[in-house]
Amino acid sequence: MSAELFAADLAGKPDALTALADRLARADPYRALPALLDDEPAGILLLGVGGARHACAAAAARMRLAGLGAVAEYASAQGSLPPGPGTLVVAVAAGGGDRELCTILDTYVERSAVIVLTDAVEGPVARYADILVPLLAGTEHSGLSCRSFQHALALLLLLGYRLGAPPQGGDVSVSLRRCANATAGLVEQAPQWVPRAAAALDSPDGVHLVAPAERLCSAQLGVQALRQGPVVAAHAAESGEWSHTDRHLAAVSEYRALLFAGSHYDERTMEHLLQLRGRAVAVGGDVAGAEMSVRYPGDGDPDVSLLTEPVAAELLAAHWWGERERSGRAAAG
Repeated sequence: MSAELFAADLAGKPDALTALADRLARADPYRALPALLDDEPAGILLLGVGGARHACAAAAARMRLAGLGAVAEYASAQGSLPPGPGTLVVAVAAGGGDRELCTILDTYVERSAVIVLTDAVEGPVARYADILVPLLAGTEHSGLSCRSFQHALALLLLLGYRLGAPPQGGDVSVSLRRCANATAGLVEQAPQWVPRAAAALDSPDGVHLVAPAERLCSAQLGVQALRQGPVVAAHAAESGEWSHTDRHLAAVSEYRALLFAGSHYDERTMEHLLQLRGRAVAVGGDVAGAEMSVRYPGDGDPDVSLLTEPVAAELLAAHWWGERERSGRAAAG
């Protein structure tokens, strides 16, 4: 694992997204779904570990907006929706969690329909699948599953569409192409904006990622990259909740926030943060009071934002990881 390998994985995101869009335009990975389900499932259980669970939570929230009974669960939970023909189980295996996923899937196998999303098509989780959907994320040499989580979220949005919850931005393959363009924009412009953003967010107390409830997974996925790569103290918060929770931390620390824009409560969050002498960098929109705004093509599209904006945090993680490695080499020399 290294910052250089992680940066290369991030640079490969646009091509991987385009390849996934091409595949989805040619073939529906859920074409066997009508034969698997006799009727609309009474409950949809989405399972994942780490970043995969955050992707599941975002997809489940989208499904609930369409009236589907979807819930994202910890794979390590002792119990959840009851097994049976009325429950559809969707497991995402992306970079770990096989033990937890296999344990909970033992409860549902042969009692509920099971869909597995994974690139480990010969792995232990895949053997539970009635429908096996490859993520097509390719090899991620850094060990951080940044592409896998992005692809998993896209494929979960597509599943929602097949079950009756259409993506908010339209056809998923089209959204993926727009996401590829947006990701390329963030990556290509990184030398211009990442050092400035990193300087604005530098703090001995770590960094906080704040996002609207509908896109909280963006903050959570960013936190995971920051913790795994450069080992930065990073925390996620929801925008509307911020004034009731993290505001108290801002009063006693050098609070720095990466704010994913778009919440009705952005203005209040910034007002309180500035009163407490905190600083913020906005992503995907202009927020008054922020040190700077990081924009990308299509950041007004809800699907593009959901699939793209974690890249901003991942690029910051690669930057800080590289700095840590260079400091380590200098100290050793």
